[in-house]
Amino acid sequence: MLKRKSLPILALIAVFIAHLLVGPVVLKAQAFDVVEVTIASVHGAMEAGQLTCRTLVQAYIDRIEAYDKTGPRLNTVQHLNARALAEADSLDREFDSRGFVGPLHCVPVLLKDQVETSDMPTTYGSALFQDFVPNRDATIVVRMKEAGAIVLAKTTMGEFASRYVGSAFGIVRNAYDPNRNPS
Repeated sequence: MLKRKSLPILALIAVFIAHLLVGPVVLKAQAFDVVEVTIASVHGAMEAGQLTCRTLVQAYIDRIEAYDKTGPRLNTVQHLNARALAEADSLDREFDSRGFVGPLHCVPVLLKDQVETSDMPTTYGSALFQDFVPNRDATIVVRMKEAGAIVLAKTTMGEFASRYVGSAFGIVRNAYDPNRNPS
């Protein structure tokens, strides 16, 4: 079971996600601003029938595509969870039948590439581990999933967390100033 003192850390992760992927999303003729999103606002919109988990997850996938893969090409996201939308659909079904799965129901989370996940590669930013997929999730991942979170993607990191560039994926750009040198 998730301990109460873990919730502030998990909420901080959710806030990081919201600030990483900037921009409003139009949902059912209303704007749902994913920049200023909170867990409470996501849950409130779901309870009001204005938002589904699938729509929220798709909005973040669209933001990743717009800012990371095209546009300024920030190179912040390396491994997108291929099952994220299926997991969102499952959470939508759970919500329709019995309500929220847990306190992080449908909170999209992006993990640094040093956090082990059994369904995505964990490279530690190094080409040496480019094809390494752990056989189990890290404890924090297990607990977040139990609380209803969706691991949306793994983020780029410097090789073995030592610098801003890694042999596996190169340099990560600053979202506020892509031309700024991180060193």
